[in-house]
Amino acid sequence: QVQLVESGGGLVQAGGSLRLSCAASGRTFSRLAMGWFRQAPGKEREFVASISGRAGRTSYADSVKGRFTISRDNAKNTVYLQMNSLKPEDTAVYYCAADPTFGGVGPKDYDFWGQGTQVTVSS
Repeated sequence: QVQLVESGGGLVQAGGSLRLSCAASGRTFSRLAMGWFRQAPGKEREFVASISGRAGRTSYADSVKGRFTISRDNAKNTVYLQMNSLKPEDTAVYYCAADPTFGGVGPKDYDFWGQGTQVTVSS
């Protein structure tokens, strides 16, 4: 089992920045593929970004490329999502996810999920 706890959400004006954190426990963190997803009201959960375990390869949704950065600190068992130039359409609950194999861009690619943190971007 892997336990994931997100933090860092909040209310920010358009153009502002937030950094989300996700602390993991329960397994060797460096071997986990980690991902961030988001879900807005009435919409399906969508991929935002992912980062592989040891190599740290990253992948981003087109909608956030150039604005968001995913990173990880294996010594702190934590993955981050730095969000810059935020837009109202980024408003959603953001979820951290972990997978002991390869992860991916779909929710079904991840076995473990956090509770989510709300991000609200005002115009």
